[in-house]
Amino acid sequence: MSPQTERRQLGKTDIYVSPVALGCWPIAGMTSLHVNDVDSLATLQAAIDSGVNFFDAAYCYGAAGESERLIAAQLSDVRDQVVIATKTGLHWRDDGKRVIDGRPETIRAEVEESLRRLATDQVDLLYLHTPDPTVPIAESAGELKRILDEGLTRSVGASNCDIQQLDAFHDVCPISAVQSPYNMLQRQLEADVLPWCETNGASAMIYWPLMKGLLAGRLARDTVFEAGDGRAKYPMFQGEEWRKNQDFVDQLREITGNSNCTVAQLVVYWTIHQPSITSALCGAKRDYQIRETAGAMSLQLDDATLQLVDEAIEKRGAPVTGKAV
Repeated sequence: MSPQTERRQLGKTDIYVSPVALGCWPIAGMTSLHVNDVDSLATLQAAIDSGVNFFDAAYCYGAAGESERLIAAQLSDVRDQVVIATKTGLHWRDDGKRVIDGRPETIRAEVEESLRRLATDQVDLLYLHTPDPTVPIAESAGELKRILDEGLTRSVGASNCDIQQLDAFHDVCPISAVQSPYNMLQRQLEADVLPWCETNGASAMIYWPLMKGLLAGRLARDTVFEAGDGRAKYPMFQGEEWRKNQDFVDQLREITGNSNCTVAQLVVYWTIHQPSITSALCGAKRDYQIRETAGAMSLQLDDATLQLVDEAIEKRGAPVTGKAV
């Protein structure tokens, strides 16, 4: 049985989620190396055992829905104890190219396929994965509202949207959750998206709390990423930004010395205790990874420790994050 942990309300719904969620992109094996079903299933079970009840997938997490299928294989027996989120509006072509498609008919087809893969007749949270620039977001939202009304999902969310898109979406379909990137080094949401969530009663479900492992404290300064490791494309992992980020992680490592926690746990604890954050999606492809990050839910850190963290963040300054190249 999983330990008793805090549960937080998802928007205005009757759904309650753990402050740490398992992000299920890594077990899809598309940009994470050395992924296999045995370890992935063990990771899903370790999440349950560690008090996580919230699992975040997507139609496009795997060329053939690998993440959704693995969730069904491992969690079907505890379906009534877990909260499953998935996303629609992105898929992969046979040639490996990513396609954004927010047309109502595509959304409908993807949701029906996701339900088959997940072996369930209803998901708990369904996101539009990202706005389609060729389709008015109100059209995509309209189809999600119909899916909500039909009971195929218990709630609807919007991912990777700006404020104007959130407003247009929310006018058509109530948004219970907003998913965007956020971490100690990427805090742009504090200026607009998090206040929007507060005003509109939506939960902020953030991803990249550990910035793809950068803030987990285990990447050495001389790390050379293997071919196929997607992290090498990001400016945060290159040149001067990489050096500054390593200096910052060294500071965090010093802070953990008196706190009986790991760097990753310190970072996740800080994240899930920021105002307006409901849950942080922690990706994992091994059981020990989610056991570690889930451990942040049971930490108790004092104000003095958190003040040191804030000072380290201020000293680091705003990074040049950029986009993957």
